[in-house]
Amino acid sequence: MKLVKTLILAFTLIITGCDQNKKNSPTETENEPVAGDYVVDVYESDRVFPGTTLFTDNHDPENMRVVEVDMDGNIIWEFKVPQTWLIQPVVGFDAELLENGNILIVLSNTGLYEIDRSGNVIWQHLDPKCSHDADRLDNGNTLYVFGNSDVKADTCVKEVDISGNIVWFWKAIEHYNESPYKDVLYQGWCHSNAVTRMENGHTLISIRNFDMTVEVDETGNPVREFQWQDLYPATDFPAFYPHEPEIHTDNTMMVCLQVQSPYEVVEIDKGSGNVLWEYHRDHFRTCRDADRLPNGNVLIVGVMTDWNESVIYEVTPDKEIVWELRLYDTPVDRQPGYFFKAQRIAL
Repeated sequence: MKLVKTLILAFTLIITGCDQNKKNSPTETENEPVAGDYVVDVYESDRVFPGTTLFTDNHDPENMRVVEVDMDGNIIWEFKVPQTWLIQPVVGFDAELLENGNILIVLSNTGLYEIDRSGNVIWQHLDPKCSHDADRLDNGNTLYVFGNSDVKADTCVKEVDISGNIVWFWKAIEHYNESPYKDVLYQGWCHSNAVTRMENGHTLISIRNFDMTVEVDETGNPVREFQWQDLYPATDFPAFYPHEPEIHTDNTMMVCLQVQSPYEVVEIDKGSGNVLWEYHRDHFRTCRDADRLPNGNVLIVGVMTDWNESVIYEVTPDKEIVWELRLYDTPVDRQPGYFFKAQRIAL
């Protein structure tokens, strides 16, 4: 009988241990969450765009990770950034899913890495003058920006081929070394923080310190400037520090605004410049990313000042929160937040 009881107890401990090893999120366990856990506070399954969410988490400098979670906040894939990749303190830390299933990672002051799901490096391009954003183009080239402590002589945008050769570049000094831009200086001159190659072959560049998103042609000449201070009153220049503009297929553009802007996310008609949608949330700051999802919802990244925590959340066109994930009990203080950008991946 003692032997039977012993075997039953051992079997129970094994099963319990296996279950505990599978619990990646406090949403799966009865235990209270601990600092650094991902907690999903809101999840209306019938109103969200279902899928997984890919993002970067740099709250622990010794354990910087690219993470993919399900709708309950359970970790289904992660990649720990090797310490040998971290040459200087990281300002920009971005990751995006590529069409081939690999992940493209941007580490400011270091370079770009493409990894597969097993963590193997498939491609890399080391460049200490990269910062916030990179896009893989249809031709296989990679487009990226530099805007961290940049000076006027620096190249703001580079396009490199698979061998790392620069095949296209853009410098702001050739177009904006004049008032009111020439004397701006905050964490660099331009602090360019995003770039996109448009369907017409033009390039869309976010210049944070100019409060501007500019569209340039193949020769680098500006053909359209979106000056975000034209939308709302401001007492200073720069005032709104735009982040991560994205072009939609219906010729609209969404952008994240900060500081003096009354709205954190704004969507405009790209042709007329008219505002189509505006979003504000009390106690929300440092909006770094806003993506329009296929169902019309918007996925937003930033910081809640009343909780002092980093958040990723999804809102409907009517501005109702239907999904929200936060980095539990991990104070942000005055940092821009521990989540940089997020991508919803359809199931």
